[in-house]
Amino acid sequence: MHYVYILLLKNQTHYIGYSDNLKQRVNDHIKNKIIHTKNLEPKLIFYASFTSKLKALHFEKYLKTPSGFAFRNKRLI
Repeated sequence: MHYVYILLLKNQTHYIGYSDNLKQRVNDHIKNKIIHTKNLEPKLIFYASFTSKLKALHFEKYLKTPSGFAFRNKRLI
């Protein structure tokens, strides 16, 4: 499986990412092993699973666009 996830950070921003091992990736964020979220106390607030890596990567890319921000705020969180 392939996952797209959204983390809420303590500065009230969101981090959007992709992983094929969601549990390990979120644990890495929480343990401050990921530079982009280090010391920002990330909390998993959403994830979606995909059988296709390509579809997951397209969804991640979409969520990072202005239209994706609006969709995220209205429908996902």
